Amino acid sequence: MQLHTIWFIIIAALWLGFFILDGYDFGVGALHMLIGRTEIERRVVINTIGPWWDGNEVWLVVAGGSMFAAFPGWYATLFSAGYLALVLVLVALFARGVSFEYRGKRDDPRWRAGWSLALTIGSTLVPLLIGVALGDLLNGLPINQHHDFTGDFFDLLTGYGLMTGVTLLTLCLLHGSTFLALRTTGALRDRARTAGRLIGLLAVVINVAWVIWTLVVMGGGTVPQPTQIFGVLAVMGATLLANTNYNGWAFVSSAVAIAAAIGQIFIALYPNVMISSTSKAYNLTVNNVASGHYSLVVMTIVAVLFFPVVLLYQGWSFHVFRQRVSAPPVSGDSPGGAIEHAATQA
Repeated sequence: MQLHTIWFIIIAALWLGFFILDGYDFGVGALHMLIGRTEIERRVVINTIGPWWDGNEVWLVVAGGSMFAAFPGWYATLFSAGYLALVLVLVALFARGVSFEYRGKRDDPRWRAGWSLALTIGSTLVPLLIGVALGDLLNGLPINQHHDFTGDFFDLLTGYGLMTGVTLLTLCLLHGSTFLALRTTGALRDRARTAGRLIGLLAVVINVAWVIWTLVVMGGGTVPQPTQIFGVLAVMGATLLANTNYNGWAFVSSAVAIAAAIGQIFIALYPNVMISSTSKAYNLTVNNVASGHYSLVVMTIVAVLFFPVVLLYQGWSFHVFRQRVSAPPVSGDSPGGAIEHAATQA
């Protein structure tokens, strides 16, 4: 297997890791005002993602950086085409991150409500907008023979791209609800389980529609791919398990559903990295936009050395903060600083 193909797989794995790990953060952020009825409950909901949200966001940075290093032509065309959309994603990420730190700085209901709204909007927009971008990769954008984007902002809003964004947003909401059911107790857990079941029913319908549309875009006929079948089954499994005591399995099922969706996009895309709707001859592929051999060799060595360390650290952090959150923080509202006061053994 050639190095540029290996790096295409690595980048796909990084995007997959980002959506699985930060996906539940987005789901929790988008749902925290619905699951938490009081300020104390909302603080508890936010603290469930306290130890991980900022670390999970690093997967997005590494995915983008890997695209730049391994396929600079892909990075240049994609980020030039989606410049305005990227700015919106960054603003949404800023709003989400700042809201965690600032909503507890003043004991004012309006102040807290404003930052809660920023958290909800930011957590909703990020998976939606990135999902649109991933859908556009497969659907195709106007790109000329020089690999320059020749459209405008509204050309990014393709029907399939929007459908992909809605699908990933719905899966993140399902993932967040199963995570909350796994991490909370009492009334919060009951509400999270109910929300998971209701969101799951919607996710099943949307996921099936997205699978059918993906088959049309790929031109693959009417036979679903294995990843699509597993994805639909995983969504159904998460929906059935959401309102039971099998919270861990519900969370795993929603993670598999996200993995199947992201995986299917990249599987269908290869060996292309971007489709040109102008002409197939202008497609960006792993061959015509890859970095030089030496650069890919150095990157591969670094990835082999450090990627296992990252996975071990991520697993260890889940082990350390495995307790359910069942009490409000003693002081402050910052997820990173209050979690040790808020977590108690279930």
